[in-house]
Amino acid sequence: MATTLQLTGSPFLALKALPPFEGLKRCPSTLRVPSSLGASGVGFDRRCFRGLVVKAATVVSPKFTSLKPLGDRVLVKIKTSEEKTSGGILLPTTAQSKPQGGEVVAVGEGKSIGKKTIDPSVQTGAQIVYSKYAGTEMEFNGSNHLILKEDDIVGVLETDDVKDLKPLNDRVLIKVAEAEEKTAGGLLLTEAAKEKPSIGTVIAVGPGPLDEEGNRVPLTVTRGARCCIQNMRAVNSREKTAQIISL
Repeated sequence: MATTLQLTGSPFLALKALPPFEGLKRCPSTLRVPSSLGASGVGFDRRCFRGLVVKAATVVSPKFTSLKPLGDRVLVKIKTSEEKTSGGILLPTTAQSKPQGGEVVAVGEGKSIGKKTIDPSVQTGAQIVYSKYAGTEMEFNGSNHLILKEDDIVGVLETDDVKDLKPLNDRVLIKVAEAEEKTAGGLLLTEAAKEKPSIGTVIAVGPGPLDEEGNRVPLTVTRGARCCIQNMRAVNSREKTAQIISL
């Protein structure tokens, strides 16, 4: 897998003998420079290879002062999980929902299509929502960050109301029709028994996907249109009836 970050800060030693692997951490205590190799020689203790460990998130050394994404990737500072309910009840770690949003802290130069480079759709400081399980998590400057491709960004959301979401690319935000609360005979339905609605109203549309030449292709749906939904996914928000889909 190609390296997706440029690291700047204190000088460091680049070891070309080892290809980069995400999730692999090399223990610096096992690196040695034998005097027999001279000032430019670099050698490895056999214990170095036993010191390789796999971690769920990459930890960036404190000596690095900045991270620069490459290509169409962006670096996002992940929002902290809500530790309390709206009623003030403390939630255990296992019950806390994983955030799907954060602040863009760095962007790459953009997506390359042929000889054309498309500028990033988001800028530093933007509050975004991204797809679940997208990107690679890492710890940087004491905070959890995520590096992901621009295609994994669902949209820009500067408020806590999902209705203000601005979808990106070919995504569409839809307000789903409310499920029936009762049967035709007047019996109340439980949440599990309610049929999931498949009809909704478009409340926001993205600018459209890019074609082979890097030009935007507008979507055929418009705001206010009623549509039948086949595949959709919810945005992590208090608003339960808002869904976003990719066309």
